Amino acid sequence: MLCALHKPYGVLSQFTPEPGSRWRTLAEFGLPPAVYPLGRLDADSEGLLLLSDEPGLNTRLLNPDQAHRREYWVQVERVPTDAALAQLQRGVKIGDYATRPCAARRLDPAPTLPPRDPPIRARKNVPDCWLALELIEGKNRQVRRMTAAIGHPTLRLVRVRIGDFALGKLAVGQWRELTADERKSVFC
Repeated sequence: MLCALHKPYGVLSQFTPEPGSRWRTLAEFGLPPAVYPLGRLDADSEGLLLLSDEPGLNTRLLNPDQAHRREYWVQVERVPTDAALAQLQRGVKIGDYATRPCAARRLDPAPTLPPRDPPIRARKNVPDCWLALELIEGKNRQVRRMTAAIGHPTLRLVRVRIGDFALGKLAVGQWRELTADERKSVFC
């Protein structure tokens, strides 16, 4: 079984709560028994999270050598220049790691998304901008660290696509099983 969840803000990508954590877990969404997340989204990230009960899918989907694309919509502080976007596209240095090249572009107009609860902090004197980033790797907090490396901290992060399977109109907090064709689109 392969299913998609529109993970809300404030939910850990795990079923077991962490002692003392303020974050919710996947246990409250009525997911099928024995599924586990394929990859992770941090508690402060939202969007498409795939879950499965099939061994081996995690490696098949997440190994960067397999080059499975993931698209994120990222709201950042200020408006990145073309040079900053080119820097993201070439790859940036995060500590001692250089990210692989990625696709990066401004989203104009800004995407229409459900409001986040709680909303992001708004600063009257600092504009923001939405970017689309398409990666084939997923290191810990990579997108946030990449935008920070070019001087544009992430305000909101939503994964919208894995392979050719898009989040679409799946409501926040809802999940559904993928059809056979949708499943193929994940692994293309």
